[in-house]
Amino acid sequence: MLGQSSLSSLPVLRSYRSQRASSYEVTGGNRDWWVIPAGVETTVMESSKPGCIKHIWMTVGEDDEYCRKAVIRMYWDDQPHAAVEVPLGDFFGIGHGMFKNFVSAPLQMSPEDGRGMNCWWAMPFDKARITIEYQGENAKIHLYFYIDYEEYSSPHAADVARFCAFWNRENPTEGWLKEKLEPHNYMQIWDAHPNLSDKDNYLILEAEGNGIFVGCHLNIDCRERPGQDWYGEGDDMFVIDGEPWPPRLHGTGTEDYFNTAFGPAQEYCAPYHGIHLYSGDAEWRWRGKNSMYRYHIEDPIRFEKSIRVSIEHGEANALSHDFSSTAYWYQVLPSLPLAPLLAVEARMPNPDTKP
Repeated sequence: MLGQSSLSSLPVLRSYRSQRASSYEVTGGNRDWWVIPAGVETTVMESSKPGCIKHIWMTVGEDDEYCRKAVIRMYWDDQPHAAVEVPLGDFFGIGHGMFKNFVSAPLQMSPEDGRGMNCWWAMPFDKARITIEYQGENAKIHLYFYIDYEEYSSPHAADVARFCAFWNRENPTEGWLKEKLEPHNYMQIWDAHPNLSDKDNYLILEAEGNGIFVGCHLNIDCRERPGQDWYGEGDDMFVIDGEPWPPRLHGTGTEDYFNTAFGPAQEYCAPYHGIHLYSGDAEWRWRGKNSMYRYHIEDPIRFEKSIRVSIEHGEANALSHDFSSTAYWYQVLPSLPLAPLLAVEARMPNPDTKP
């Protein structure tokens, strides 16, 4: 049994063996890191016995741009392609190539200054392999890690889904709004461009299979002129099992999907939602890098055949900003191969400039 993670379930003693893969120095010294050579997909955890990963901690030395230059991949059972392929920093919950202190239920970056990266998503498997590949220009990075997991005596039931994660970026999104707007004129222009499909939306996830969507984080670098830097009002849309338009899950605006309100301009972290990066100021408001998360832990979104998760980039896709995201979901294998990851040069964040 996978068990529950709430405090009340802890006294129920389940049958499993506690296991760990870590970077400790086996000779007894304090060189407790692994050297990850550039360009080499290095296996950091592997098991041929059924189990479930319960916690991952990592930190990195030698290159402070590792968040987008290093990639984490996860392979489950006998599936030859990865179910997880995400830049390392983005996997642990924040984009823009950053590490920064924040707390959510499944993902956390801890002091010093967010370098302690933690993941609490449960990851069941019958076989498992986790790899790290550094794709930067240095010769290597130093990786420190713990991967704690339970080992079981029998395989999982056929309906136990596997953990998946997908990273995407569109830089910039193709927005139609080019005019400089006066305050409060947005609605007049937006109403002239109704959006009656999701084909031009920013794509968070498209998957086929039987599973649940458990959340995402969205990163937006607002780079247009003042008056067009407010990234909100873009509706979230979930098309489930190929249903006809309109989808049954259709939102009312970006700020609403991430459970905030009325143009949030402050950082806030809760277990299942938050704004963990805000870069605006009195002059530029939302200009610059922003990141937010919404995790469907108490309200996972069920799909049986397929799911498409997207969000407008501004009302009716008006705005041209840098969007990136990481989506998390579970599905029964096999899963489709993930879309190819962008080359490292195309993953790097924009410079922090305000004209």
